Amino acid sequence: MSLKKNDIQLQRITYLRGPNIWTYRPVMEVWLDLGELEDFPSNLLPGFTDRLLALLPALEEHHCGVGERGGFIQRLREGTWAGHTLEHCVIELLNLAGMPTGFGQTRSVSQRGVYRMVFRARNEEVGREALKQGHALLMAAINDEPFDVEAAITAVRDAIDDCYLGPSTACIVAAATDRRIPHIRLNDGNLVQLGYGARQRRIWTAETDLTCAIAEGIAGDKDLTKTLLKACGVPVPEGVVVASADEAWSEARDMDGPVVIKPSDGNHGRGVTLDLTEEADIRAAFELADKHGSEVLVERCIRGNEHRLLVVGGKVVAAARGESAWVTGDGHSTVTQLIDSQINSDPRRGTTEAHPLNRLDIAEDEVILLDLKRQGLDGQSVLPAGKRLLVQRNGNVAIDCTDDLHPDVAHVVSLGVRAVGLDIAGVDLVCEDISRPLEAQGGAIVEINAGPGLLMHLKPAEGQPRPVGQAIVEHLFPESDHDPRPGRVPIVGVAGTRHTATIARAVTWLIHLAGKPTALACQDGLFLGSRRIARTGKQFWDASHRLLMNREAQAAVFENSAAMILGDGLPYDRCHVGVVTDMGGWEGLAHHDIHDETPMFKVLRTQIDVVLSDGVGVLNANDARIAEMAELCDGSVLMYAWGDTLPTALLEHVQAGGRAVTLKGGRVQLHTGNDVQTGLDLAGLLARKGEAGNHGLSEALLAAVATAWAFGIGPELIAAGIETFELQPPV
Repeated sequence: MSLKKNDIQLQRITYLRGPNIWTYRPVMEVWLDLGELEDFPSNLLPGFTDRLLALLPALEEHHCGVGERGGFIQRLREGTWAGHTLEHCVIELLNLAGMPTGFGQTRSVSQRGVYRMVFRARNEEVGREALKQGHALLMAAINDEPFDVEAAITAVRDAIDDCYLGPSTACIVAAATDRRIPHIRLNDGNLVQLGYGARQRRIWTAETDLTCAIAEGIAGDKDLTKTLLKACGVPVPEGVVVASADEAWSEARDMDGPVVIKPSDGNHGRGVTLDLTEEADIRAAFELADKHGSEVLVERCIRGNEHRLLVVGGKVVAAARGESAWVTGDGHSTVTQLIDSQINSDPRRGTTEAHPLNRLDIAEDEVILLDLKRQGLDGQSVLPAGKRLLVQRNGNVAIDCTDDLHPDVAHVVSLGVRAVGLDIAGVDLVCEDISRPLEAQGGAIVEINAGPGLLMHLKPAEGQPRPVGQAIVEHLFPESDHDPRPGRVPIVGVAGTRHTATIARAVTWLIHLAGKPTALACQDGLFLGSRRIARTGKQFWDASHRLLMNREAQAAVFENSAAMILGDGLPYDRCHVGVVTDMGGWEGLAHHDIHDETPMFKVLRTQIDVVLSDGVGVLNANDARIAEMAELCDGSVLMYAWGDTLPTALLEHVQAGGRAVTLKGGRVQLHTGNDVQTGLDLAGLLARKGEAGNHGLSEALLAAVATAWAFGIGPELIAAGIETFELQPPV
């Protein structure tokens, strides 16, 4: 046999977007055919382990199943199969590219040499790129061929940059996740929904659905902002809107001191020139500002450093300071060379989000060019040895100074933001010392910005990072003892095959009668209340998931098939009530290597795995295997059963104080420990509806009663609701 081995074949790649048989989180599932490599575990490939470690030395840190550092290397030297190795290669490339993950599994299927390999993937495109690069790297190591690891890492990192959330949005989403608040990305950019249904909030970077459009418009007009701030007693620089360079020079003379020229509605400091006194400089600065805004402002120059304060919900939560940038001449280097050697050489400077400070580029920064010109210099000028040159008057605002903030400054800044009307704002102020009141030092607020960037507070060049994402999430979802599940509406999930659509419709009807407009996704369609809003069609997961975006939904009910759990995962992250009715449906799942009923336990337990700790798992105790799922539920358990002889598991559950719903003599009985309450005459109801003897429908309605009781609906309302429930779905 040739030394070179044939490629591992990637038979199919599936992105599981919701909780699945592997984990609560999205994963990439890949079916691999090892081919001839099935006969060549790692210890039978001469030199392979050493070659692989030379490419990915950090594999030494992977614990694998051994549970300690070096565990995976131990497995390699003892002998493990290529699918398992590919899993670790992909995980390590993700780690190196800045999207760390530790979850992966590889399992054989019934066909020899074929495996299911799974790894954690926050984004499908990123996961596919990491798989592609990991596959190529592994085959290169197996066949002793060269491989460019840095290029592979760059490719994965580029996919992350293209697909993932920006740093400001990501930090807010991470803070929401820490509080168990789910999120849904609503576009390819940074529009994100936090929470579900009627309890959702939306963010777009650092703007929220509480951000007032009028306030945002005011903040975009710097002159109007100053007028409002001045009316509230907030210190602002004297200034005026000008229409020409002549007018700018005239107003500057009247101010009798250094001035600032800037666009009235610019951002990110574009077109802003500081500390101007000469006519030629003021005229040039006017032309620059005019290119970056609709109007031009002339303001009195405030002495000091620029500061950026972040205000969230009326409170200052972070503050950062800027610094001027200087170079010192050596008698032979040009200004451009000095900037590169003395400023841009700082490892904190760069062009990516990982760098808190920007590189200075004379060719691209018109303000720096204008400042140099004022001093009779340009980028090719050579500075005498020892001469210091101010290159940038206020550089990146990236030095944390939150702990230095004077309470009076915080009060004035908060007052200014309230005057504009923003819920989240970045406030630019200039002063010499932020630990002193502004009035005492002649400091002033120069701008208030909607949608401020958060990176300077998350990754300051100096000082302590601030939990600004946490502050924004707290603003959107205030901590409350009365709200243990912020951002969540009650969700019911029904898994199985027997009459699950009927159960889901009946439960939706009962919750609706209890006063909560309820969304429903089942094979009969998508519903809000009694109104069908769409048919589900083939894209069942997408249609179901969309219900969680509906602001009208105060609760939601989902019918979940085994096929959807295997092919997409559940359409929600956690639920309040999870129901498992039966183990059927395996006959159509050969595509997933399911050929009998045995694997269905692992599939359907997913519905119970996601029940919240204060939720309820509802289990059909007539099937002993389903009853066994009780020990997997984080919440409490409610069992239901029918028949003359009740299952042992249900009887033991009731004797231990648990709840159950049974059917005896055609009447529903509700058990709480030893207490029994007789309720709905189910046999009589079915007879009145012309369904006498319909055992399947009787079973479905019993499950619906159990689910509604688990949800918290009282027996009287349940009985009345079942009486009025339409047995047939709408046409």
